[in-house]
Amino acid sequence: MGKAPPSHQKIFDRPAARQRRDRAAAKFGDFDFLLTRVVEEWLERLLDLNRDFPRVWDTSAHLGHLAATLARDPRFKDRPIGSDLFVQSDTSLSFARGARERTPHAPAIVADEEWVPFPEASFDLITSGLTLHHVNDLPGALIQTRRALRPDGLFLAAFFGGETLLDLRTTLLQAESEIRGGVSPRVSPFAEIRDLGGLLQRAGFALPVVDTDKVTVDYASLINLFQDLRGMGQTNILTERARQPLSRNVLQRAIEIYTEKHGRSDGRIAVSFEILHVAGWAPHASQQKPLAPGSGKMPLHQALNQASAKKPDNA
Repeated sequence: MGKAPPSHQKIFDRPAARQRRDRAAAKFGDFDFLLTRVVEEWLERLLDLNRDFPRVWDTSAHLGHLAATLARDPRFKDRPIGSDLFVQSDTSLSFARGARERTPHAPAIVADEEWVPFPEASFDLITSGLTLHHVNDLPGALIQTRRALRPDGLFLAAFFGGETLLDLRTTLLQAESEIRGGVSPRVSPFAEIRDLGGLLQRAGFALPVVDTDKVTVDYASLINLFQDLRGMGQTNILTERARQPLSRNVLQRAIEIYTEKHGRSDGRIAVSFEILHVAGWAPHASQQKPLAPGSGKMPLHQALNQASAKKPDNA
């Protein structure tokens, strides 16, 4: 259904990404607080919609977080999501196995977001949580995702936004420049809110909406942050990254800079994550007409409700 991205666009080392996710799978439950936040947000959005989604594909299974949360949430007992089919996929074999064990009612497979393995119009709901920021061909992945939706099907995704780890990025650049006289990319680039709506439109989604959720986490030190990033499977996979780890003196200088600039009175440090929630619908004749470009100021929950209201309950 899809095409592999051109080789010159390989910003991210996808094999390395799979290895990091494989390594993180066994203990991911200790580091899943951001994904849990994303899934809880999705459930609130779905509860606002007066409709069912009988065929679902979660493209970011991790350890079956969405399927497991839906299964135990009593609010969905009379509104089953994925009642006909609930498919989970992950680029990591270890995560896919973990999802299969945790949620045997929802089959889990290994699949790459850059090469959608399903035919067109297969699903009513497709979700992606905190993984699409590491694809090399994001426009292509979004186009394939939209094609895999049935008409009036919904796509919900969460991306790390541009303010994620921004302070860490500048701190590492300063520390490495001071100690080594040069820098190498240590933190991946993230999506900007101003770009995602346009990308969804280019991919053919109707009524695209983007919301932002800014999360500040307190850590005892940068070392604890690095442990969390490793536990999430979110360490550096840039193709042009330095292959050697941070030297001890660069790390120590980074700790000093970060503590000085972002330390709290109790000695802990503040770290920012920005989660961008996006929603888009596969086009359908019943949907409202889009507003003029640049005029979309409607909150995500309101846009979802209006789009849902256009579809009769028995359609």
